[in-house]
Amino acid sequence: MKRLTKYYLQVVYVLLTAFIMVSCKKDETTTTFDNNKINLVIADNFNLSSFNAVLRKSGLDRVLQDEKGPFTMLAPSDAAFAKAGYNGPAVVLGTGHAIISSIANYHTLDGKYELNKLPYLFNQELVSRGGKMYATHWIKGVDTVLTLNGARVLSVNLPASNGLVQVLDRMLIPYVHDVISEAISADSDITLFAQALKVSGLLETMRKGGPYTVFAPTNAAMSALGYTSVQQIQGTDPMVLKAMLTYHIVEDRRFIYDYILSTGASNIAQQGMMDGNSITIRLLPNSSAPGSFTGIALRGTGNTSDVTLVKQDMLTGNGILHVINGGLRITQ
Repeated sequence: MKRLTKYYLQVVYVLLTAFIMVSCKKDETTTTFDNNKINLVIADNFNLSSFNAVLRKSGLDRVLQDEKGPFTMLAPSDAAFAKAGYNGPAVVLGTGHAIISSIANYHTLDGKYELNKLPYLFNQELVSRGGKMYATHWIKGVDTVLTLNGARVLSVNLPASNGLVQVLDRMLIPYVHDVISEAISADSDITLFAQALKVSGLLETMRKGGPYTVFAPTNAAMSALGYTSVQQIQGTDPMVLKAMLTYHIVEDRRFIYDYILSTGASNIAQQGMMDGNSITIRLLPNSSAPGSFTGIALRGTGNTSDVTLVKQDMLTGNGILHVINGGLRITQ
């Protein structure tokens, strides 16, 4: 009888052990899902709903869920998407797949980039899945500022199990032109400026080397400078055109926010141009946020009023294009 009881106890022990092992395996199965993956961190942030839609539309959310990484996601806020014309997730989801995929890839870095640990330098090159971009780490007054292609980083190093999220105040536009001369030729608002560059020989010059920053007057601004038609420009002395044009070109890469960061307490700075002369840069104060700035105004030595930006920070492979509403004059 004792042997039988002992046998039954052994059987019960074996069954209990098997039951516990199966239960443990079930628990392991149910706890393997990682809800802190980078795509889920973004999905849970109410201020990143448009970027979450970008990830879903492009299919990148599945990559971020399935792959170990690490990744660094540059996530524009919903307000940043609205500034770029994507006013909510529905607009994103209704946009063509190729465009959204390009945006998704340009905002994705393979690797863990703690931007606040970058050196204090301007325009340090990074390479995302969608191409080159430029990070600046600088101190302005009491603030330490991070920018990417001139867009401010609002929140830095939000953690996820497979990477980091950096929240931006502006959507980054993937560049499509390897050289700045192609971007100038492709913009219908500055065709007279492009023609003047071609006749002067500078358009070909800017296909090489760089980087360049170009402040390109609109067609109306070129007309105000006296260049009213393509035919007139073609008949102008190339050296006369070159003298005018080189006062609109900087032999450096300068985003607009670079001027805000580098200008001192006077809020006025000088920028040397390709011709050796300088223009005056004045910061434009933000009335709703004292101590901050909305952008810049420019004046040549011969300008009697401010020249302002129509378009800004258009990145190319070898420079940056800004479009301005007036010509920069050396003499009145």
